[in-house]
Amino acid sequence: MIRFPNCKINIGLFVTEKRADSYHNIETIFYPVAIEDALEIVISQSKKTSLHISGIPIYGDSETNLVMRAYRLLETDFQLPPVDIYLHKKIPYGAGLGGGSSDATQTLLILNELFNLNLSQSQLLAYAIQIGADCPFFLKNRPLFAYEKGSLFKEIELNLDSYWLALIKPPYAINTQEAYSKINPKKLEYSLQEIVKQPIELWKEFVFNDFESFVFHKYPLIQRIKELMYHNGALYASMSGSGSAVYGIFKETPFFQYFADCIGFVLPPKV
Repeated sequence: MIRFPNCKINIGLFVTEKRADSYHNIETIFYPVAIEDALEIVISQSKKTSLHISGIPIYGDSETNLVMRAYRLLETDFQLPPVDIYLHKKIPYGAGLGGGSSDATQTLLILNELFNLNLSQSQLLAYAIQIGADCPFFLKNRPLFAYEKGSLFKEIELNLDSYWLALIKPPYAINTQEAYSKINPKKLEYSLQEIVKQPIELWKEFVFNDFESFVFHKYPLIQRIKELMYHNGALYASMSGSGSAVYGIFKETPFFQYFADCIGFVLPPKV
């Protein structure tokens, strides 16, 4: 069984409070983007579950991959048989795009269908939140205002289908824990949900990513990429998540050269 996990961008990312459980409360808008990995799971002919990765290299023990974590959660509760998991990576990691979370969430969905587990949406949600704070978003996979740890949502009307989207991932992977440690949380003085109802050209005056200050200081190239987006006509540009990917929203076809060693995507309008 095969699926194609997509990524997301953050439109605004405000860290509003440090929680007693060591997490942070945030306010952001998750917006799904059609840059996709490919994920296939089949019943293994051996006695061992294996993860096979192609595309963008991912280093380290496969058991630390969120896809394997998703499998192990269900294996424990449902005594699943061994499987072979084939993951072709196109979504850059360490980019603030949620690729790993999307892969893990789709793993839950595939296993639920493949083995007829009949898990409800609320049960899938309970598993997803154990894997990562933004995994629940990918169960819904539509534009949503996210708050608290980023796993509670409110519906929002936002459609960027008529715009071009450019995204550049520089050759850095940002450590999310370190990025959060550099943030001074503060309450928002206005509603992000209301601000994004304004014309996109006005967003840059109000819609910010709190991680940019730290990340731009440590990696000036990322700030230069954002500046390049605006220089080439972006209506709005921002780093996504805790970085390092930067995206720009354009009315017309964006034309620019990527920096060396960067990964770039240009997505046309859907309408």
